[in-house]
Amino acid sequence: MDAYYLEETVAMTLFIVLNRIREEQDPTLMFDFMCRAGICGSCAVMINGRPDLACHTKTKKLPSEITLMPMPVFKLIGDLSVDTGTWFRGMNEKVQSWVHTNKVFKPNEEEERMDNALAEEIYELERCIECGCCVAARGKANMLPDGFMGATAFNRVARFMMDPRDERNNDQYFEVVGNDDGIFGCLGLLGCEDMCPKKIPLQDQLGMLRRKMGFSQVKHLFQRAGKK
Repeated sequence: MDAYYLEETVAMTLFIVLNRIREEQDPTLMFDFMCRAGICGSCAVMINGRPDLACHTKTKKLPSEITLMPMPVFKLIGDLSVDTGTWFRGMNEKVQSWVHTNKVFKPNEEEERMDNALAEEIYELERCIECGCCVAARGKANMLPDGFMGATAFNRVARFMMDPRDERNNDQYFEVVGNDDGIFGCLGLLGCEDMCPKKIPLQDQLGMLRRKMGFSQVKHLFQRAGKK
């Protein structure tokens, strides 16, 4: 493990630290960044064992010795750089993260208005920046299988369950997340919500999804029992 030493400055963030190290000490240092404003999610790293955004983490809130590691679960590119894009593309395909409808899209027609309160609820879940902090929060414990979808996937499912334009029913959602890799594999430790930099209410969505998928599972059990 490489060690670097810097003098702390006012309002210094870990992004500033990494940038200075690359400019002043190690030009080969690899790390991810884009917006530097907590919007893109690119700069997430493990900071003393906890996932967080480098651009929003002030060094004054950390001990004098800071250990940075790449995010677990995701494919390592080099140093602190990981490939979150491939993982999130796979996750979105797995949970079919798009509006399912048989209606033909007519671009020249005005879209049906949505209730403001419902639109706000959907927007709250859409604030996910796919930084991977919730994925790393469960992954670092090595308590769950590699195929486990995680809170970010459940958040996507919950978002489309709210959307009146999506025509899927609970039984169809059950086929996607009603298994041990899905909602029933969640241990309920809620490290995902604790680590989410956008403070998305993941606990509420996990609870709602578990209840609805639980009812669907009971329904399936009765249906199978009736066929015997």
